[in-house]
Amino acid sequence: MRGKSARQALEERGLFEEYRRKFPHNSAAKFLPQNEQSSVPLTFDPYATYYGEIGIGSPPQIFKVLFDTGSADLWIPSLSCTSSACDTHSKYNSSASSTFQASSNTFHISYYSGFISGSTGYELIKISGLYVDHQIFGFTDTEAGFLEFQPWDGILGLAFPGLSNEGGTPLFSNLWNQGKIPQNMFSMYLSSSVEGSVLVLGGVDSTHYTGTMKWIPLYQTSNFWDIQIQSITIHGNTVACSGSCVATVDSGTSLIIGPERDINNINGWLGATSNAVGDATVSCRVTDLLPDVVFNINGYSFALPPSVYVMKSASGCTTGFASGSWILGEVFMRQFYTAFDVGQNRVGFAQAV
Repeated sequence: MRGKSARQALEERGLFEEYRRKFPHNSAAKFLPQNEQSSVPLTFDPYATYYGEIGIGSPPQIFKVLFDTGSADLWIPSLSCTSSACDTHSKYNSSASSTFQASSNTFHISYYSGFISGSTGYELIKISGLYVDHQIFGFTDTEAGFLEFQPWDGILGLAFPGLSNEGGTPLFSNLWNQGKIPQNMFSMYLSSSVEGSVLVLGGVDSTHYTGTMKWIPLYQTSNFWDIQIQSITIHGNTVACSGSCVATVDSGTSLIIGPERDINNINGWLGATSNAVGDATVSCRVTDLLPDVVFNINGYSFALPPSVYVMKSASGCTTGFASGSWILGEVFMRQFYTAFDVGQNRVGFAQAV
C-alpha cells in the first residue's frame, strides 16, 4: 500500500514550490546525453568534511552526501531504519518514487567506529544537472551511532568498481558509460570556507587553480586512488617516506595519515607535542614560523605551508598529521586542486586558488 506522494508531503509542509524551483522537471532531460562538464557545490563542515546534494528517485528525494574517493558505494538511510543515527537524517521512501526497482540483495559495510547494513535497489539519480539511470544504491535499516552526528545523510563513493560492497557499477562509472559527461574524469576544489568548494564531473575547472596540472600515474593495480610518494622533506631533510611509500588520495579523510614512526618524526620537526587525546599540538603564536612540509611525487615538489597543515580551534592549534596507513586527505587537497582521471589512470594536482 502506497502512502502519501512526495508532492503531497511537500505541499503539506509548504515546501513544494521551493522544491520545484530547485529541481525543475524536464521529463526528457534524464534521457539526453551531455557534452559539458557539470559542477556540484560542496559545503564544508570543519568537523565533518565536505558534502553536497543529490536527488534520488522520481520525483527526486534530496539527500546530503559525502563524496568519498576512498569508497565505491552509494548509500543513504531508509524509511525503515530505526537506528538513532537515521532519525537525525533524511530517509529514502521507495514507495514515493516511480522509478525504484527492488533487489533481493543486502549489503553490509564496516567502518572503524561501527557498521551500516541494509538492502540494495536501483534508482534514477540526479546529480547537479545530470541523471543516472538504473543506479544501484544501498538504503540502510541499521546504522552505527557515530553517524548520528554527521551533517550528511549518506556517502557517494568515487573509487573504482572493485571496491564496491554492493556489487554493482559505481555512479561515476555509470555517468561515463551512459554518455552524460565529456571526459572520464572528475575533480575537486576544496576551500577552507563553508561555501565555495566544488566537485566537477567530466573535467576540471581552471578558475580554481593556477599553473599547470601535474599528473601522477596510479601506483600498480588498485581499487583506490593510490600514488607513489618518493619522499617527504623539511628544509631538504627526509623526515618521512624514506625510500618511497604509497598513499591513497582520499576526499573522505580529513587529515594526512601515515605510519606512526613517520608521523611522529614530522610532528617532531614541527615542535609538536601530544595532548591527552593524542592530537599533535603546536603553539598558535609560532605557527607562522613553522617550515613547509614538502611532498616529492613523480619528480614534482608539493609544499604544504603551516597555514595549510595547522588547524586552529577554540581549544588551540593542532597539526594535520596523524597515525595510520598513508592517506593524502583534505589537508593536502585544500592546497592542491585535485583531478581524478579514470580514463588515464592518473591523479593530477595543481596549486589551488
